[in-house]
Amino acid sequence: MEQSLYPLRFMPLFKDKIWGGNKIKDIIGIDYSPLEHCGELWALSAIEDDETLIENGYLAECTLKEVIEMYADELVGEKCYEEFGENFPLLFKIIDAKDKLSVQVHPDDKLAQRQGMNNGKTEMWYILQADKDAEIISGFNKDVTKAEVINGLRNKNISNLLNSENTEKGDLFFIPAGRIHAIGSGVLLAEIQQSSDATYRVYDWDRKDEKGNERKLHIEEALEALDFKSVGFSAKSKYDYTLNKTSELVSTPFFTTNVIHVTESIKKDYSMLDSFVVYLCIEGVCVIHSLGHEIPLQQGQALLIPAIAEEAIIQPKGLVSILETYIL
Repeated sequence: MEQSLYPLRFMPLFKDKIWGGNKIKDIIGIDYSPLEHCGELWALSAIEDDETLIENGYLAECTLKEVIEMYADELVGEKCYEEFGENFPLLFKIIDAKDKLSVQVHPDDKLAQRQGMNNGKTEMWYILQADKDAEIISGFNKDVTKAEVINGLRNKNISNLLNSENTEKGDLFFIPAGRIHAIGSGVLLAEIQQSSDATYRVYDWDRKDEKGNERKLHIEEALEALDFKSVGFSAKSKYDYTLNKTSELVSTPFFTTNVIHVTESIKKDYSMLDSFVVYLCIEGVCVIHSLGHEIPLQQGQALLIPAIAEEAIIQPKGLVSILETYIL
C-alpha cells in the first residue's frame, strides 16, 4: 500500500565560518552543532552535497530531491514542478554574524546561467536579533560608476560608497540579485533565497584566515553583476503586521514570504494555492496540524507542507513567530 505524504521536518546543517559565533546555540537554542564558529544553520536545503535530510516519518533520512522524485507535483505543486523538475527552488538559513561578512553581490538568473550555474540569487533577510549599533549594508548610498567602485576597491575606501543602516529585531531587507550587500557584526537573521550558492566577494575588509591568507575576491564577476544605482533613503522594507494574522513581507517571482505572529491557533487555507509551503519557525514552539498529522516545530526548524495539503493549523505554545514561504 502506498504511503501518503505528510508535512516534512528537516534536520539542520551547520556551517563553520570565519565570522561565525554562538548565537545559533545561545539564542536559537539548537545546541548540537560541533562547530566553534557556527556562522550558518541551513534549515532546509537541496543544494547538491549540502542537502538537509528529512527528520520525521517514513521518509526520514531521505533528501528533498529524492522525495520530489517520488511525489513530483503532489509535493511542490504543478507550476513549480514544470519549471524546476526535481530541483527544489529555495534555500532557508539562519545566519549568525559575530564579525562582519564580506561585501558581496549575487548574479541574476541570466548572468548565472551564462556562467554555467542553474540560477542566480535573490534573497531576503529578517532580523532575529541585533547587538547595539549593529548594521546592515545594502546597496550604494548614491548612483555610482564602475570606475568609482574600482577606485574604491583599489584605495580600500569602498565603504564610503555603501549604504549602511542600523538594524534591530524585526527589520526586513530585500536583496535583489545585483545589489551589493553585507551583514554587519552582531546580527542574527533568517535568510530566504533562491537555491543557489552563487556569491561574488567584492571586499573582505583585508581579513586573513588562521594561515595568514586572504579569501579570494571575485572583482571581475562582481562588476558584471552589480547594480550601480542608489537604493535611496533606506534599504529597509516596510511592512505591517497584526497579532494572530498573516502579514506579507516580500512577494517576488521567486518566492512570497509572510510573517505570522500567533498566541492562539490559526487555520491557514491553502486550497487555492498551487505550491508547497515552508514554515521557518523563528520564535517559540508550536504544533502544526496538516494532512492528518501533528508535527511539533520549534525555533530554528523548517517544515515543508506538501502542495496537496488544503489547510494547516498552527497551534502555538505561547508566542510563536513563523516565516511562511511559497511560490505563486
